[in-house]
Amino acid sequence: MRKIALYFLFLSLLGSSCISNKRITYLQNLSDSTSYELDEFIPFAEVDYEYILQPFDIVEIDFATSDEELTEAFSYQNSRNMGVVRAGSGGQSQGSDPLYFIGYSIDKDGMVEVPKLGKIKIGGLTEEQAKVKIQEGINKFFKEEVYVKLRIAGIRYTTLGEFNNVGVQIIYKNRATIFDALANSGETTLLGKKNKLFLIRQYDGGVKIHQINLNDRALLASPFYFIQPNDILYIEPMKIRQIGTADNLTASLALIAGLLASALLFINLVTGN
Repeated sequence: MRKIALYFLFLSLLGSSCISNKRITYLQNLSDSTSYELDEFIPFAEVDYEYILQPFDIVEIDFATSDEELTEAFSYQNSRNMGVVRAGSGGQSQGSDPLYFIGYSIDKDGMVEVPKLGKIKIGGLTEEQAKVKIQEGINKFFKEEVYVKLRIAGIRYTTLGEFNNVGVQIIYKNRATIFDALANSGETTLLGKKNKLFLIRQYDGGVKIHQINLNDRALLASPFYFIQPNDILYIEPMKIRQIGTADNLTASLALIAGLLASALLFINLVTGN
């Protein structure tokens, strides 16, 4: 009976390590994909990474000239003095975002309202194209050229599912990879299916769902290696998720193993076998 108890205890403890390293290790050379060796140069996929401004985006527009009084009429009151709190090269959205209050919001028709200039359509344009369009409009008011700086207010994306930190995240960079997004959101949990990360991306007039395999080294040459503003990242849970979370699964199995062993030993003592 004691041998049986030890046997069940061994099986229970073995079950606590039932998640294979192959399922949780990033950037492996999988048999069904292109193989990349260490120190091998991996070119980026040929994709146009210039972001197209979309309705409901928030953009930051600054005006500059040698005479600041000339540009005051084109800035919202106190917006230049509020400042923006940034978390270095990255950071996640917590509390109120100052850019929501001082930035310029693009409406559903792709229009942005600039003081004095009125509504200007910049939806469907790149940042550079939108900047040139606004700069041409503002220079009609002055003989002296006014410099315009326009950019999106960071890369906003959403994490759902088996992430340690779910919700709307912000990375204050012009370009960010899928691994920047993972690190910024606290990584995936141990029980997230790293081979089934769904990327929901906005396109002109709709969305597409793409599946990403974080285990596969070929991701580095994928067109989805870089995230874009308004991306939604959803990672599926493993089936073992039904038993418990990654934090308490091992503890739960250890408790079950201990109770089972104690019960068998108790029966052994009572029966005297």
